[in-house]
Amino acid sequence: MKKTKQGEMMKSLRDFLLALACLCLLLGSGWAAEGNRTVVDSRGVEVQVPAEINRVVTIDDGLVEEMMIVFGVQDKLVGLGSEVIPKVWEFSYPSIKGENFTLHDGTHIVTYLDPRIKDLPVVGRAGTGVVNYEALVGLDPDVVILRLGDCTFANKDDENTKKFMESMESLGIPMIVLYAPTYFDDPSVEGITKEILILGDLFQQEDKARKTAEYLESTVELVQERTENISDSEKARVLMFGLSSRARDKSGAGFVHGLNTLESYFIEDIANAKNACQDKTATFSQTFSPEQILALDPDVIVLSTAHGYHPPEELYEAPYYQSLQDTRAIKEKRVAALPWTPVNCAKRLEYPIELMVIAKTAYPDRFQDIDLGQWILNFYQQVYGVDPDTAAALRSVQFMDWTARS
Repeated sequence: MKKTKQGEMMKSLRDFLLALACLCLLLGSGWAAEGNRTVVDSRGVEVQVPAEINRVVTIDDGLVEEMMIVFGVQDKLVGLGSEVIPKVWEFSYPSIKGENFTLHDGTHIVTYLDPRIKDLPVVGRAGTGVVNYEALVGLDPDVVILRLGDCTFANKDDENTKKFMESMESLGIPMIVLYAPTYFDDPSVEGITKEILILGDLFQQEDKARKTAEYLESTVELVQERTENISDSEKARVLMFGLSSRARDKSGAGFVHGLNTLESYFIEDIANAKNACQDKTATFSQTFSPEQILALDPDVIVLSTAHGYHPPEELYEAPYYQSLQDTRAIKEKRVAALPWTPVNCAKRLEYPIELMVIAKTAYPDRFQDIDLGQWILNFYQQVYGVDPDTAAALRSVQFMDWTARS
């Protein structure tokens, strides 16, 4: 009888211990699940990130920071990967009329919307592929977001890129890798949508990410719908032209975006125009001479950010561009400028503004009902949720107030 009771007690104890062990296992699994989440990045890699992310270091030109502002989580930023994001810019150009025209307070979207970002530590330098590892580690980030194709790490096959990615892995710092459009051989804006959705997953803001992506895509659809039936003989020849003192130092006129660039994709695949430069090897680092520009003789010239902001007035009136005045686009005053976007290697949330400038300048009759100045204000309000006054200020710091006067 005693042995039976003792056996029952031992069995009960074993059952209790087994149940306790199972409970501990379940609780432990719960704690692990609460302590980490899985986010799949552009590589298709499942990255384990903290359930609550409080400290973020970004290595990009600004798209990630812009989306963090959209999500309302920019206070989690502790370090930047590009020194141009916090900088405020000023440009001045001479005129053959004996006057100078000057532009003040050119500012990145993110630093205007949240001036605190100007004071954040900068751990990388645009165009170099160099990162201060000691400074980055000292910021104790919960996650590092790396956008391949942006200016800091523009080349996916560069040794500095490989070194950085290997270093983050060896240090055990969670890293979300995004593939910008310029990462691919055939760039398109579809990649930006995928990036936005990954960021929405990372910051648990899936609904805002989806709505933002859908709004940006609606602009693409609008332009495509209005230009889809234009025949080849009617297509405007558009030159994406980067005025630059560096090009002039080499006796050139500026830089040109040829085929196989994202800008050419905007012109030909979305706006249904024709890139005036059909050179497949021409990249934005290739200098074109005044003679080459005159030979291209485009119907439309769109000025992009190129070592500074360049308004149409510079092309019309600067003494060093008088040799180009016989170009059709200049004679007919069909020159427009894209927003001031410092170090914009792979496009940011403002890309629909660029697209609308290209399309409306190429085909003014098809976009006659769109007031570009007001459309830009609506864009800022829709994307960033700002009031009309802030939207007007954003238009100013991107040097787009000329649209309100046109």
